[in-house]
Amino acid sequence: MELGPLLVFFGGYFVAKRVVGAEQGMIWATGAFVVVTMVALAVSYKVERRVPPMTLVTAIIVTVMGTLTIYLGDSSFIQLKPTIVSGLMGSILIAGLAFGKSLVQPLLGATLPMDDEGWRKLTFRWALFFLTIAALNEVVRRQMSLDQWITFKTFGILPLTFLFLLTQAPLMERHRIETPSEGD
Repeated sequence: MELGPLLVFFGGYFVAKRVVGAEQGMIWATGAFVVVTMVALAVSYKVERRVPPMTLVTAIIVTVMGTLTIYLGDSSFIQLKPTIVSGLMGSILIAGLAFGKSLVQPLLGATLPMDDEGWRKLTFRWALFFLTIAALNEVVRRQMSLDQWITFKTFGILPLTFLFLLTQAPLMERHRIETPSEGD
């Protein structure tokens, strides 16, 4: 769900910026972002007949922060969205571990059979990754221009996520459990 609305946000900002200026361009792009996020949420529900909890939380945060951005004419609200979502995800994963639960396992367990230690380590690493992304977003949004932040949001976070995933392959392989069909 994230990629389509994100690309609309990026493209919408750079088109609108040329017409109405950077700050107003951000407002227009945010409006498009909120609308496309809601459409993506509806399509996700229509296709899957359910909405994953994190997708719903993200859509709610996009809508709330986007509405504040539009209503108050202040782009800092939508710029906080990655900080809030990533910080929330990292915090939820840490809280789950504190209660002895790997909250990543229910999401990936069927496709990635691993032992409990592997799930704990992977969950902890995801939590740290999300908290790092939240902190990095804060640094970029406070220290860089609006154009640089949008470029980072669109083309920085996703590659960092893929890079993080690649670096987790050795851990996942080390803790992989062979399923009966694999051993045949």
